[in-house]
Amino acid sequence: MKVVYMGTPDFAVYALESIVNAGHDVAAVITQPDKAKGRSKALVPTPVKAKAMEYNIPVYQPEKLRDEENVKLLQDIQPDIIVVAAYGQILPESILNIPPLGCINIHASLLPKYRGAAPIEWSIIDGETKSGVTTMYMEKGLDTGDMIEKIEVDITPEDTGATLHDKLAVEGAKLIISTMDKLKSGEATRTKQDDSMSCYASMLTKDMGNIDFSKSAQEIERLIRGLNPWPCAYTKIDGKSVKIFKAQVCDVAESAKPGEIVEVTKKTFTIACGQGGLIIKNLQPEGKKPMDTVSYLNGNKLTVGMVAGE
Repeated sequence: MKVVYMGTPDFAVYALESIVNAGHDVAAVITQPDKAKGRSKALVPTPVKAKAMEYNIPVYQPEKLRDEENVKLLQDIQPDIIVVAAYGQILPESILNIPPLGCINIHASLLPKYRGAAPIEWSIIDGETKSGVTTMYMEKGLDTGDMIEKIEVDITPEDTGATLHDKLAVEGAKLIISTMDKLKSGEATRTKQDDSMSCYASMLTKDMGNIDFSKSAQEIERLIRGLNPWPCAYTKIDGKSVKIFKAQVCDVAESAKPGEIVEVTKKTFTIACGQGGLIIKNLQPEGKKPMDTVSYLNGNKLTVGMVAGE
């Protein structure tokens, strides 16, 4: 099939590779404009652009996809199908109507649950035990189109936003090939979403990572995993900002105050929460690289009774 592929971050690279390797003709890749990064402010291509350039696929990076010249570009390409994975712009109806086989989205959740921008992270934060990928027909609403296929993935107690991202990206790359085969043969089914079962996975913000130790240790531990690697859970210890990447839930005395450091050993320290406590395993002091707690304690003197947080 002649394909136009729309995607931007690492998640979308896997499916692009899969579509190319399956022998489809990717006529164009649409991705977000390059962004300035680092102190040099040098423009860095999106991960999807970098991969498309390896394949010598023409790349387009419109500021606004809905502009007339971009709609005409897609009309002139005459794709059989447009495949979208974490592109970052809403497709207008003028584009949704172009390909005869439709605009197909690879969405990283088991729809209708977790529509929106950050389904991977929110599924961990909310304590889900399963996630997955759904392929769906795109329509004007946000992730509301008819579903085609799904694949389930277990969320383990060790999964972080990064590890679950990679698992879902791999499964999504397989699923889109199955979906495209079914669309081509006319065997693809359409299943309407039950809106009453939906929830919205809002965009992540840095403020979300500010740990509230009045919450339960379980809630905070899931937040730490869900926001790893970005935007990261963080707090202040001895007045200094610290990102926390890994922690283990434990029991502490009920009399302990939320945020209080209740135990310090040579290898670990424990912070009390609203319910239970957290043994801190891996963290990153401001201006330093991530490290295990042993390394952190070698350079920072903590004592029982100190209070973490603002």
